[in-house]
Order: sequence, then structure tokens, then C-alpha cells
Amino acid sequence: MTGMLYLCATPIGNLGDITYRAVEMLRAADVIAAEDTRHTRGLLAHYDIHTPMTSYHEHNKEEKGAELIARMRAGETVVCVSDAGLPGIADPGSDLARRAIAEGIPVTPLPGANAALSALICAGLPLDGFTFVGFLPRKEKKRREVLTRIAAYPETLIFYEAPHRLRETLAALTAKLGAERQACAARELTKKFEELRRTTLGDLLAHYREHEPRGEFVLIVAGADESAVAADDVEEMSLTEGYAAHIAKGLDKKEAMRRTAQELGISRRDVYQAILAGGE
Repeated sequence: MTGMLYLCATPIGNLGDITYRAVEMLRAADVIAAEDTRHTRGLLAHYDIHTPMTSYHEHNKEEKGAELIARMRAGETVVCVSDAGLPGIADPGSDLARRAIAEGIPVTPLPGANAALSALICAGLPLDGFTFVGFLPRKEKKRREVLTRIAAYPETLIFYEAPHRLRETLAALTAKLGAERQACAARELTKKFEELRRTTLGDLLAHYREHEPRGEFVLIVAGADESAVAADDVEEMSLTEGYAAHIAKGLDKKEAMRRTAQELGISRRDVYQAILAGGE
């Protein structure tokens, strides 16, 4: 008989936010695969759980993943946990799940706390549709590509961010999505200093430029307004059509961009980015 993989949600702050079933399975498992064994040890001690642990994280997932698969194929039960919330959301738990599925090993959830959804339901923004983005890429070019792709999404957007990168991320969101876009910054959820700041992206940027960000953040950002998206589409069409008209007149690309920018009252860089995105 093959074993089984359980993907177990753990508290995102308050240690009371764990299910009875999760505690039972953590006790019954042959091994707990933990993102950070030192962090998880505190949770296990709180519930008097003495199951052996092994580290399983982004930097050892290849080697350790193969080892865990071998143990499950031999009939053992593995419970995978992240530092907080659902494993597989912005951590390597998803890689272990894919490996197990490929091997025909049963994979099942132990549901519970999740920072993204906890922030979403308390943000006061539309819940009829949402897109989980997670952590934005660190490199500016990749980050700009992601933001360009999602800027017109009508669904509410969910981001994760660490305190030391929050200001940079808010600046990028404000520049690309607009300072007036409604947003909520949720930090320290379920903990003593829990805070949900509901305002605009511009106000959040101004606030955290004056106040040091502390704790892990979930940013909930309203989707694009349909009328604004339509206006952007018209402007984009006008930009590309104007540029094409200048090229048709025999102007070189640089001069065509300069004249298009002058006519629309925008920078040449904006014209360049739009033309580049259009594949010119």
C-alpha cells in the first residue's frame, strides 16, 4: 500500500486557529515536512505533538521531495506544513503535491487558515471575483510585465509582501494602477497588532513612507473600473494609430514617437513602452 500526503493549514498568527482534524493528523503522521522546523516546533509544542519532523523548503525541495515520495511509496503518511497558512500558496508545498500526484499517491487537504482569503473578506472590496497574484517579481522588468498584464483586470487583486519591500511595491502599484485605486493593507492578521488600513493606493504609499512597515502584509486592490479600461483602450488605439500615421508619412521611429508624445501630451517613454508592448 502506498502512503498519503496531507497538505495541512497552520495558524497565520493565533495558535487557536487550527482544526481538531489537523491536530489529530499531525499526531498520527509518520513524518511532518515543515518549511521551517524551528517555527513549526512551537506549534507542535503548544499542542503536545511529538511526531518527527524533516525540513522541506525552496532550497532543498528537489532532494527532499524525492526522499519524501520514496517514504510515501513505502506506505508512510506525510503531513506537509508551511510556516503559516496553506502549504502550496507561495511556498514549495505545491511541488511536493505535483510529485505525489504523478506517482499516484493520494493527496488531500487539511483545510484552515489562509492569509489571502482572510484579508480579502475583511477588505470591504468586491468579492464576486478575485485574482491571487502573490509576491511580485523582484526585478523591475518582470514586475512591470506582471503589472501591465493585470492592470485592466476587473477582479479584485491579492498581493503578498514583506515589510522591507512594501514601499517599493506600493510605489509600483500606484504608478501602474493609479493612486486613486481603492485598496486595503492588512498586516499581522489574527495577532495582537492586527491592522487593516482601507483607503487608496496613493494614501497607503504616503502612510508607509512616513511610518515604518512592520509585519507581513496582504494587499487587497480593487479591480479596474470598466469605463476607465475602455478609456485606456481608446487612448492606446489613438497612440498607436498616431504613431503609425507618422511612420506612413516617412518619419523615422524616433521622430514619430516624439510627435506622437507631443500630440497626446505624454512622455516619449510612454509612447515607446506602448509601441513596444504592441510588438512594433
